[in-house]
Amino acid sequence: MKPSARRVEQAIAAVEAAAARRAPSTCPLCGRPIPPDAKSSRHHLTPRLKGGTHMGTVRLHQICHSAIHARFSETELAKRLADVESLKADPEISAFIAWVQTKPPGFHAPTRMTKERRESRKER
Repeated sequence: MKPSARRVEQAIAAVEAAAARRAPSTCPLCGRPIPPDAKSSRHHLTPRLKGGTHMGTVRLHQICHSAIHARFSETELAKRLADVESLKADPEISAFIAWVQTKPPGFHAPTRMTKERRESRKER
């Protein structure tokens, strides 16, 4: 019997949590270490809604992950930003990276979508 997607994700999360306790990983987006007590999450390189459920993920600081999703739609992420290098090359994300690299590794702050982006999403 094949395990459910939920069980697979839980197993992956457990393995990642155990690995994080052994040695802090590095956020592939900003390059800062991710301390075990820092807020972090897995980012699906291809969004799950666009077929990326069983594709690659990367562990990011939560603030880095939130910055990505506050700026881009699932379609944009799937079509042109499905790898870390493409994300880093985007002007908005590179400006965010330059800013967040000045913060300590455990830094977290709420990330909000700009008013302009919220309004443009409502129009769709």
